[in-house]
Amino acid sequence: MAEEQPGHQVAGHVDGQALDEVVRFTSELIRIDTTNRGGGDCRERPAAEYAAERLAEAGLQPTLLERTPGRTNVVARIEGTDPSADALLVHGHLDVVPAEAADWTVDPFSGEVRDGVVWGRGAIDMKNMDAMILSVVRGWARAGVRPRRDIVIAFTADEEASAEDGSGFLADQHASLFEGCTEGISESGAFTFHDGRGNQLYAIAAGERGTGWLKLTARGKAGHGSKVNPDNAVGKLAAAISRIGDHRWPVRITPTVRAALTELAALYGEQADLDAPGFDVDALLEKLGPAADLVAPTVRNSANPTMLQAGYKVNVIPGEAVAYVDGRFLPGGEEEFAVTLDRLTGADVDWEFHHREVALQAPVHSSTYAKMRAAVEEFAPEGHVVPYCMSGGTDAKQFSRLGITGYGFSPLKTPEGFDYQALFHGVDERVPVDALHFGVRVLDRYLRTA
Repeated sequence: MAEEQPGHQVAGHVDGQALDEVVRFTSELIRIDTTNRGGGDCRERPAAEYAAERLAEAGLQPTLLERTPGRTNVVARIEGTDPSADALLVHGHLDVVPAEAADWTVDPFSGEVRDGVVWGRGAIDMKNMDAMILSVVRGWARAGVRPRRDIVIAFTADEEASAEDGSGFLADQHASLFEGCTEGISESGAFTFHDGRGNQLYAIAAGERGTGWLKLTARGKAGHGSKVNPDNAVGKLAAAISRIGDHRWPVRITPTVRAALTELAALYGEQADLDAPGFDVDALLEKLGPAADLVAPTVRNSANPTMLQAGYKVNVIPGEAVAYVDGRFLPGGEEEFAVTLDRLTGADVDWEFHHREVALQAPVHSSTYAKMRAAVEEFAPEGHVVPYCMSGGTDAKQFSRLGITGYGFSPLKTPEGFDYQALFHGVDERVPVDALHFGVRVLDRYLRTA
């Protein structure tokens, strides 16, 4: 193997056992039902014990940690060859969203491997990445490989809800386990995006919109449904919700989105002077075709009404009505978000954050991003690597409290027609075996050089 510096192996190839294991681990993790229904209704411990056993077999010393019984996290550290180097966090969550078996082609917790595809809840989000991490670490143990920098492995609980039992708990109560970590990688990046024009894009996440889940409350005068009532809580709430749903948020282009637009415009031969007076981002997005989907959700803040709660009988006007809104704000956009909600809700409706997490931004001109790009390009030379900002969020938000800059990097190479993004929380979630093999190779390459 070539060496970048004494004791640090940077080249090499994933062995056949690692390729077999990533498929088996993905399937077996899917069979462990870790459905997170919210409100604490989840038990990740069996999956955490499974991951810890695989790590221990590779010579590591994993630690199992719980804030709530059964809501288990796993943390382990691989010592690097350069004690002066910053550490890297590699993390994945163990919980999954619910799946209604009647809607699926297969049992969502079967982990069935059929026709070169692994089926089941978590195949994409994100037991596939958990399996990749385990496979790479075990492959290193067999080959005697050590990375340059310390690598902290974390498998977390509760990502699909509040993260209070997972990454939030780890960041707040066990920060010492992440000592030295300055950067981290996790889900939703370096996947194949087919643009419908014959190009394969590989989008690496370098940012996330912030989370602003809102509770709106309107209060009025309770009374009989047959009486005129100008102080109707339901009417007040409905008016506010209508204003929020109709609001067109202004364009705000962050550095990550700027880089994405610039690179995509260059790829398609479009002019894109983002600083020109009157620059029309929507017109540019139309010219980008399907590739615009990578950027369009992140050029603005957003607020989508999702839940309504009011009343208990048709002829009774309730004294209170409640609604919930899924709000997301761009890096630097939280103040504008709050001011706008004050205006849209008006004097008759109160609002508060039901759940709130920060927006993130990571540099796209860093050596870390360059190494991720190089790892993808080595195994997908026909691809075009571009940065993007996630419209939603990940555990990187909680780990950012420790000063860890997060990227989305869970590589997968998928065939045309395979809608990766639609399978997040979707029916018939699945991942091709070849995509898992690609992911292990790319992740191995990146972590060797990180």
